[in-house]
Amino acid sequence: MSSPRAASDRRGRCERATAETRVVATVALDGSGSSDISTGLGFLDHMLTTLSFHSSIDLEIATSGDLHVDDHHSVEDTALALGNALSAAIGDAAGVARFGWAFAPLDEALARAVVDVSRRPHAAVDLGLRRERLGDVSCENLPHFFGSLASAAGLTLHIDVLRGHNDHHRVEAAFKALALALRAAVAIGGPGIPSTKGVL
Repeated sequence: MSSPRAASDRRGRCERATAETRVVATVALDGSGSSDISTGLGFLDHMLTTLSFHSSIDLEIATSGDLHVDDHHSVEDTALALGNALSAAIGDAAGVARFGWAFAPLDEALARAVVDVSRRPHAAVDLGLRRERLGDVSCENLPHFFGSLASAAGLTLHIDVLRGHNDHHRVEAAFKALALALRAAVAIGGPGIPSTKGVL
């Protein structure tokens, strides 16, 4: 039976380089929520800083991408690199609680996130956005961010914004709910692999 790794070992790093972007992402699951984020997209930086702070997961992310084209490649590849780094930090998932869920409000907006460290990637995301852009990020790329993150990290992820009329509030509430759910899911909660199969 696998034993949980020491906190000092629950770290992951991913370098992703393509003809469109270069991303370096590092993750420390047992952190304090400190972050150093630079994606070239101010709104995405804000959301990832929020994710780090409320999950207590330390994040360092540096992305350089073809923003002269648009924001799509930078958003997608940042999510993929972050997901791969999370996957590396989680390892075989020995000892993790596996499931996490949370509600998070931001003023009039309310979001719900449910996470399963399942190694069966799936994302169901309903943000209900009406604007075309938030800052320098296209709203269509925000659900894609969550889907790419789930795919690379091996998460089953459900995110729903239940109410809210301000799109910035809706998205930020979603990131906060994800942060809280992720913090619960990766917390050390048992001695072995959290599955009746014995493997994830």
